[in-house]
Amino acid sequence: MKKTMYLLALIATAASLVLINVPVFASDIDDRIESSAKQSYVFKTYLKDDDIEVRSKDGVVTLTGTVSEETGKSLARETVASIPEVKSVDDKLQVKGEAPAVHSDAWLITKVKSNLLFHRNVSAIATEVLAKDGTVTLRGEATSKAQKDLANEYAKDVEGVKNVKNEMTVRQAAMKPGKKTMGERMDTMSESIDDASTTALVKTALLYHRSTSAINTTVETDKGVVKLGGKAKNAAEKDLAAKLVGDVHGVKSVINNMTVEGT
Repeated sequence: MKKTMYLLALIATAASLVLINVPVFASDIDDRIESSAKQSYVFKTYLKDDDIEVRSKDGVVTLTGTVSEETGKSLARETVASIPEVKSVDDKLQVKGEAPAVHSDAWLITKVKSNLLFHRNVSAIATEVLAKDGTVTLRGEATSKAQKDLANEYAKDVEGVKNVKNEMTVRQAAMKPGKKTMGERMDTMSESIDDASTTALVKTALLYHRSTSAINTTVETDKGVVKLGGKAKNAAEKDLAAKLVGDVHGVKSVINNMTVEGT
């Protein structure tokens, strides 16, 4: 009898410890998720001036607050969704002010600027973007003809852009010995970019390019190595996705496991 009572007491104690520890464990996970979001490269770089609140409850994250542009909503949502242990994201973020009409000149300027921001081998900061009736004009200074041509290519690939007038000038003076190019500086910076941010940047960049926006692509990142899955309509579309992803901030290499429809 005494032995039975002792066993029952042990069981009751163990059960109470489990009940106590489960909420604590869940709370630790939620705290870790919220901290990871706030400390991510995307939140500290792209969303640093936005007012975003991240709240996690048993791995279900709710985003509230405001962002300056629609791009911010996508980046915040995709970054949080890519954090380990996040089950789902409820995006309640609002865009400040009145959003420009789709395909309007103001809308195109925002889209082109955002698209340039995702890629390491162009300089969004040094590039001025103007738009008139669907024609986008690029001005500023490029470090090379290759950078100028790439900016032109990325701007032209934004949905709604009818034509691109590239008035950028190419820097004539030689670079000082030891000075790094924009691409080299971004390669160094990518060492500190977390995988969740890289995944978010890749997904959003693919959506912003007209040629890849409709591709059914999955994205996974492990220590900067991005693995692409899903389907492409043809081999050219598959190759283009890998090319665009390879130039996104934080990407060290690309493993393209996409399949081509009909093969």
